[in-house]
Parts: sequence; structure tokens; C-alpha cells
Amino acid sequence: MTMMTKRISAVSRRGFIAGAAGLLTLPGLSRAAAARLDELVLFGPPAGPSIVLAAALAQGHLAPLARSVRLKIWTNPDEMRAGLVSGTMPLAVMPTTAAAALYNRGFPIRLLNTMTDGLLYIVSADPALQAVPDLKGKVLAIPFGNDLPNFILSRVLTHHGLDEARDLSIMITGTPTEAIQLLLTGHVAAALVPDPSAAAAEIKSKALGKVVERRIDLQVEWGKITGLGSFLPQAGVGVTEAFLSQYPETVAALSTLLIAAADAVRADPATAAAAAAPTLDLPVPVLTAAIPHCNLVTRPAHSARSALDASFRAILAVNPGGIGGKLPDDRFYL
Repeated sequence: MTMMTKRISAVSRRGFIAGAAGLLTLPGLSRAAAARLDELVLFGPPAGPSIVLAAALAQGHLAPLARSVRLKIWTNPDEMRAGLVSGTMPLAVMPTTAAAALYNRGFPIRLLNTMTDGLLYIVSADPALQAVPDLKGKVLAIPFGNDLPNFILSRVLTHHGLDEARDLSIMITGTPTEAIQLLLTGHVAAALVPDPSAAAAEIKSKALGKVVERRIDLQVEWGKITGLGSFLPQAGVGVTEAFLSQYPETVAALSTLLIAAADAVRADPATAAAAAAPTLDLPVPVLTAAIPHCNLVTRPAHSARSALDASFRAILAVNPGGIGGKLPDDRFYL
């Protein structure tokens, strides 16, 4: 462990982030922090939080972080995990369960924040599919097997007295786009996807003479289990300890900038969608329609801990391995 790592570990995570963010108000410090990095590459999922990153990047709000800031979209959680472990993705938006599992298995990662209060929906063209029990006997497409969408579904089904293996058929896909394609071509009755994939399904279905809609809000279902209300702290920025130790001011600045960026996206979805569309390679109407359903926030991890712990406990009940077998300790939460 380096001397810098020891110093950061010795202080509270709240104190570190609050103190570093406060220092950024001093003249020139944000420029000094940026000078330490010629290039910063942020990695995000093919889902709502990347709209915030892409819009903030396109509008120049992330310029103080480095001379050059770029965003890359990871296509599946396995790619993201491999990038973190190899060191090629030191700072990435990721499922909170993936961050917890890596941490609990000894990987040096910390959770900086949460960036959505949930954006998972079950979409379908079947008007009879209105509630979780209606999934019985249906074929459901889910992206990313043995990952967060599957963990959420398993717990929700159990809550409603359904058995995942007995009562419905699950078709695992490599990406949300593949799940939507199966739905639109009639190979499955429904798909569990994040936004903006849900918005894309609704818009694309109209061109095919179908009416695909969000039939089940997984945030509402999750609230019935956790008691949190319609609230699922699904994804946030994970940062490796190596990067945090070397660039603490940059991490603190990113935390602060993303709060303002999320506020701007929620306040003006159309402008944010236009700014983010080229980076995400998605049509502006899809992003504009998706943003209100993405529940975008930027909440420091320590502030979200009670909600995260409630979600992690719910997942432990059906898949302990999904978060590494236990709740993360205090050190995980910046």
C-alpha cells in the first residue's frame, strides 16, 4: 500500500469527498487537478447514466477534469469487469451490485455515487400483461445473464410467489438491443430492459404497427420488497483505489460536476438528448423520451448507503453471490 493510499484510508470517506470538493472552490485548483491528467476516459453503460456523461461532455462541463476527456460505452458487464481488473477502466459507471461484488471479493474499488434511482422496465405489446403474475407462462428476454437485471427479476418473482425456472421461460441476450429485437420480431412476449432501450422499443414498434409499452415498472416492484418506495439505486461510478490515490482532486471534481450535470439533464431533456445523441449513437427522440423514465440523479455513495444496503439485502435473499456474499463495509462508500 502506498503512502497516499494509507493517508486516504485513514480519513473518513465523507470527509475526503467533502473536503476535496470544497478545495475545488479555491481559485485555480480545478485547473491544477486537470493539469495532472492529459487524458481522462470515462466508461459508461448502454443505459441512462451515460446520457448524463455524454451531455456533460458535449456541453464542455467536464473540461476541468483533464486536457482531453472522452466517454466510451461498455457493451456488457463482463467487458466492464475485465476492464476494471486489467486497469484499463479505472473509473466507470457500473451496476452497484457489480461494484459491491468486486469489493467483497477483494478487488480495490470504491463506489463514488449513485446515478439513477432505477431505470428497469418490462416492456411488451401484450395488453394483458399488466402485473408481475401475468408473466406466468410467458417467454421473457433479459440482457446480461447472472447480473443485476436477473437478480432483480428473481427477487421480484419470488415476492409474487413465482418460480423463475418453473413458471416462465427466460431467454438471456448479450445486450438490451438484442432483447428488444427478439420482442419486436415476436420471439418473446416481453423484455426486461433499461432505458433508453425501453423508449427505443416503444418508438420502433410504432413503425411496425405494434404498440410496445412499459408494462411493469421494476422500481415500483422493488419498492414493495425494500420499503423504499419507487427507488432502485441501480448504478453509479466505481473508481479503483489506484486511481483514487493518484488523483483524489479529479475524483472529487467529477463527483461535484456530475451533480450539476444530472440536474441539467432532468431540467431540459431535449437539449441533453441533442447533446448526447452523437456520442451514444442513438436518435434524439429516443433519448428525449427515455430521460424522464431514467430517474437520473447524482447522489454521493455515503448518502445512498441505507438504500443500497436495503437493495443488497434483498438480493442476498435470492443470490448471495450477486454481491459477493455479504454487505459491503463502510470503506466501500465514498
